[in-house]
Amino acid sequence: MDTTRIRLAAGAAVLALALAACSGGGDESADDTATGSGGAIRVAVTDPVQLVPGRQTIAFDFAMAVWAPLTWIDDAGEMSYVAAESVESEDGVTWTITLKDGWTFHDGTPVTAQSYVDAWNAVAYGPNAWENSGQLANVVGYADLNTAEGEPATEMSGLEVVDDTTFTVTLTGADGQFPMQLSQAQTAFYPMPESAFDDFEAYNTHPVGNGPFEVATDYAENEEMTVTAYADYQGLEPTVDEITFVPYTDTTTAYTDVQAGNLDIAGVPVARQTQAAADFGDRLYSFEAAGISYLGLPLWDERYSDVRVRQAISMAIDRDTINDVIYGGLFTPATALTPAVEAGTPEGICGEYCEYDPDAAKALLEEAGGFDGTIDIFFPGGSGLDELYTAIANQLRQNLGVDAVATPSTDWAEFAGKREAGDIAGPFFSRWGALYPSQQNTLRAFYVEGGGCPNCIPYYEPEVTDLIAAADAEVDADAAAEAYAAVQERILEDFPAPPLFFETYSYVVSERVAELPTSAVGNPTFTQVVLAEGA
Repeated sequence: MDTTRIRLAAGAAVLALALAACSGGGDESADDTATGSGGAIRVAVTDPVQLVPGRQTIAFDFAMAVWAPLTWIDDAGEMSYVAAESVESEDGVTWTITLKDGWTFHDGTPVTAQSYVDAWNAVAYGPNAWENSGQLANVVGYADLNTAEGEPATEMSGLEVVDDTTFTVTLTGADGQFPMQLSQAQTAFYPMPESAFDDFEAYNTHPVGNGPFEVATDYAENEEMTVTAYADYQGLEPTVDEITFVPYTDTTTAYTDVQAGNLDIAGVPVARQTQAAADFGDRLYSFEAAGISYLGLPLWDERYSDVRVRQAISMAIDRDTINDVIYGGLFTPATALTPAVEAGTPEGICGEYCEYDPDAAKALLEEAGGFDGTIDIFFPGGSGLDELYTAIANQLRQNLGVDAVATPSTDWAEFAGKREAGDIAGPFFSRWGALYPSQQNTLRAFYVEGGGCPNCIPYYEPEVTDLIAAADAEVDADAAAEAYAAVQERILEDFPAPPLFFETYSYVVSERVAELPTSAVGNPTFTQVVLAEGA
């Protein structure tokens, strides 16, 4: 099998305060831009519902075609500038963002510093209740837009327009990772044109961005949506002329449609991962990604309060066998609390507690006084996760001598509602796919309250929050890696939940596709797909 494997460069997590532009996603001249055969591709997606960048939560592929980020991180972990000319700071607290001149939105209006400031304020404004608001939480004044008392402010005091192409951002504390946060998947940082603010519902139906593709058809629920190359785009020229996003409710149907040649690109559903290599050969792409899964534990339940119980559960799980049988060997058993692709991740730091040792697990549970009752694992139904959680339940039952079952919810909405309410009586689905390849993003999501993942682990210790803030403030890559490793060491003292797998994102392509490139977070870069000759 010819499987594409991507690992990010080790030094990419923390960036110098003054960054030099590279070639990855920036403003190459026409002579230097990638060229392809043109043409159109059809891509499977989940119906997005929300397309406004400050609101979308599953429309990343669409967003990265229609908008251009300030910075870009490529599949080698190297950062370059796209819409930004520079992102600079002397102290890591106040950052000056200078935009490239001459960029326009798809409606022809100029992209200015005010475009960014207005968009960021709209995303952060509490009454809007936009899903990606938290990405801006460290900008000074964010709290004033989200106050529970009195009338909220409408503008963050930490944003200041200097001129048409320059604005400053003041953060609540030093953050050496800030330039990475401005990259492609943090869509709260995208700009919006002046017309968007007149009617956000209309804007969601027909978004206007600043990226390589403009919207050609209005959004309608569960209908195909087409975007076409924007002639005046100032960044890297796309290699295809048109992308049609095709919504599917069943990922297996999308997979078989690629086999039949009716679709060009689709993600591989869990139920097909063991056979995807046989079905597609070198047309299977598996990108090492910034995703990690855990077995969340209900720390509000006294039965899980002893760290030895939590460690025993982890040691009773045979991650290698699950990976081979369910994921076709495409995942990697986790040995740390952050994905391996996030620079500086201290692989192996989890030690014996992430290794399969059923005898030691059973002895440790007995030492802790055993377990009373049933371990009832709760996970979102309809997501292809039945085999995984059934396997984990079987292993806990066999290796620990406890009653263990796996129970799916009706759908994602039921799962999320019960999890956020703490209305769960046992272990549960818990994962995070980082939006930029830094330990900061994963550690904040899991271990800082309000960090972006309400379905993750309910473990929020002030000491851990302080350690993460100290690591964030480091601007030297090696120092930051050491500081984030110290965060992981501290968390592992309490071992709040077992990490399960470092994830890969797997895709299959039709015979029309000659090359499927990726980005730093494991998502394909659809704007740079290369089609086969004659496609």
